[in-house]
Amino acid sequence: MKVREVMTALPVAVAPDVRLAEAARRMVQAAVGSVLVVDDEDRLVGIVTDRDIALRGLGDGLDRDAKVAAVMSGRVVTVDAGDDVQAAYRVFRRTGVRRLPVLELDRAVGMLTVDDLFLDVFRALADLLGPLARTVLQEPSDRDPAGGTPHAL
Repeated sequence: MKVREVMTALPVAVAPDVRLAEAARRMVQAAVGSVLVVDDEDRLVGIVTDRDIALRGLGDGLDRDAKVAAVMSGRVVTVDAGDDVQAAYRVFRRTGVRRLPVLELDRAVGMLTVDDLFLDVFRALADLLGPLARTVLQEPSDRDPAGGTPHAL
């Protein structure tokens, strides 16, 4: 399975000169914990998390009108939309990040989070366990006398 099949849709992006308060407002509106920082050509130049705003921004005495460029992480670990999901698992394990911007042709097209991977695993388990659960949960009276499940004719 490819990253593009598991990732969350379009990421929330801001320019480096956007104020911290605006970046925080966009996170709240989109119910996300980070925004990507992109240049005039929509190329990824950084990422700002809610934690960056709280700790490196306001916690370090910056004003809410400070620019996101002052608190963004400029070295961003990314994955490609066409990468196999297993490659993303390896990146998450190696780096310890919780979010990976997804790029396609050097443009941000999505965000892959640890939560996205959890949902993928849960879906796979449900697909695997669904038929098994139906068999196990059948009432004893539904079984044939030999102890197996009845067969349709």
